[in-house]
Amino acid sequence: MALKLDQVLDPALAGFDTIIDVRSPSEFAEDHLPGAINLPVLDDEQRAQVGTIYKQISPFDARKLGGALVAANAARHISGALADKPGGWKPLVYCWRGGQRSGSFAMILSQIGWRAEKIEGGYKSWRAQVVRRVAELPVLSPVVVIDGNTGSAKTEILQRLALRGHQVIDLEGLAHHRGSLFGGLAGGQPSQKMFEGRLAAALESLDPARPVLMEAESSRVGDLSVPRSVWKALITAPRLHLDVPVDERARYIARGYGDIAADPAQLAAIIERLRPLHPAARIGDWFERIDAQDWESLALGLMRDHYDPRYNSHRARHDEGRGATVALGGLGDLDAATDAVEAALAAMARRS
Repeated sequence: MALKLDQVLDPALAGFDTIIDVRSPSEFAEDHLPGAINLPVLDDEQRAQVGTIYKQISPFDARKLGGALVAANAARHISGALADKPGGWKPLVYCWRGGQRSGSFAMILSQIGWRAEKIEGGYKSWRAQVVRRVAELPVLSPVVVIDGNTGSAKTEILQRLALRGHQVIDLEGLAHHRGSLFGGLAGGQPSQKMFEGRLAAALESLDPARPVLMEAESSRVGDLSVPRSVWKALITAPRLHLDVPVDERARYIARGYGDIAADPAQLAAIIERLRPLHPAARIGDWFERIDAQDWESLALGLMRDHYDPRYNSHRARHDEGRGATVALGGLGDLDAATDAVEAALAAMARRS
């Protein structure tokens, strides 16, 4: 029996005890359904081997080898990861297109007595729902963009607003990146497909009757692209601009980017990438500040001469005055700053 999915977070998924991705480890690592576990019936090497035989020898020989490998791997999973599953266990199995890999494994599980089903069309059909959600369908909740130049504590304030019950989509959190040249985080970013899957799930979870808050972003977060419908929502939504003095933003950045400061060589490599955009004397000054470990002064120079001009240019293109400004004199007390932002949001809602 095959389950047809109509949404990214299809309610039917909740009716299964375990979602099993039987694709190879590399396919699973690139992207997978939320909450799925990986029990490959062919590992990466085996999959390549079967594919080569299919093309160079014959489909029959490929299926014969593939069948033997699938059976051996299935036996290993049944006696290992699945050994403790009770008789009433209900798994949902999928592969790339819902074909032989998932069909074979689901049939073996069913023969044991478990209530196994597979996804019609496999991962490919779920991925189609993701693309539809992030690239074709509009964001149903009214979007409000939290804007502000680098170092305005936008992400932390958004996180505090989420804890207070506001609907928030944290694009930087989903992309595992802080959204600038210096924004890389340990572990790197997910694949573009995984980012889009996470974003699609977040969009489907929204209450369309309530506004959703998002941080102002460019069309890319690190190496990942913001999908079309979300980008359109960002550039057309009203904005709440956080106005924070540049020296206060520099102090905030110096405190919050300790991981970058702890690796001066990496920091110097990033500054080197800015050389085509700035005079040699300015680049040299930034290198001197790295040598002196004067992080606050370096942050001040970068914001004043690199980031702020670019933010202001971006804002001039996309902010048509549909919003308001909240002045934050300092960022030492982020709860107080969040209070001020929350009050400004409430005032915007009353005016709309």
